[in-house]
Amino acid sequence: MTQVYIECGDAFLNTKSIEDIEKMIIKAAEHALNYLETAGEISVTVVSNDEIHELNRLHRGIDRPTDVLSFPANEGEEILALPDGFLGDIIISAQKACEQAQEYGHSVLREIAFLTLHGTLHLLGYDHMNEEDEREMFALQRAILDDMGVTR
Repeated sequence: MTQVYIECGDAFLNTKSIEDIEKMIIKAAEHALNYLETAGEISVTVVSNDEIHELNRLHRGIDRPTDVLSFPANEGEEILALPDGFLGDIIISAQKACEQAQEYGHSVLREIAFLTLHGTLHLLGYDHMNEEDEREMFALQRAILDDMGVTR
């Protein structure tokens, strides 16, 4: 079984097998789509902090690493449940997932599920740019994670 090691400051954390991480990413994305009664294909890539930092700088003009980035296929257009169509790309920072799991006191797999779900919702047009949208998106995240049985 292949093991994944994610750097967290000076320590390394053995998270789970690559297969467990892949299964959680697929479970979270599929559960979100099913919960919202939509369908589509999503690409999810787990990268280093350096890689996500560069993507964040290039695409958002923010010169620091972030935990997750979403690149909707139909950026700027209303997304009306593209059946079996490509919805977009999600990029997750492995190091940020590890750091945030430690910070919030839950597993890295739970954090991977959250970040995948968060990115999927962005691909579907949800955002948190104002308080009302944030309340809606975060309540939906909690409801989907609860429905999945993924808790802190």
